Amino acid sequence: MQRGAIVAVFVVQALCAFFFVSDILSSLLGLRSTPLAWELRELLEIGAALGLLLGLVLGALVLRRSFRDRARAEARLRRASGAFMDLLGERFDEWGLTPAERDVALFSIKGMSTAEIAALRGTSEGTIKAQTNAIYRKAGVTGRPQLLSLFIEDLMRDDGAVRQAAKAPDAA
Repeated sequence: MQRGAIVAVFVVQALCAFFFVSDILSSLLGLRSTPLAWELRELLEIGAALGLLLGLVLGALVLRRSFRDRARAEARLRRASGAFMDLLGERFDEWGLTPAERDVALFSIKGMSTAEIAALRGTSEGTIKAQTNAIYRKAGVTGRPQLLSLFIEDLMRDDGAVRQAAKAPDAA
């Protein structure tokens, strides 16, 4: 909905609320005011009530749209997450990673430290370092930031194709 329409409905609602609140306060406080003709007063009250109802309907529509947009965003995030996991699997297959190296690579991409990965895998930090070095060599990168950037580049491609991995210098 256009911003101008929303602002207009908001202004109408504010005026309506002001009318009802001032009418009640003037009665409560016994403030004297020039009486309005009953026809005009009824029209003002009907207009104010319609303005408040219009705001209620508009609020419901905006809330509904917000929920729909949120559901779409969550669905896109689920698809992106699934695409990322598919991409990881494709790359891991392409590089010929062992199951242990796959686990280590995934934990590394998630940002875990060598010590955290070792604790989760029940191995020594030396073993994890050797496995990460093997992963980097197979992927043709020199470290974790480059490894992660491979996946980011693939996800950012417009054509949906997967970039060919760089060949490691000692690869046959």
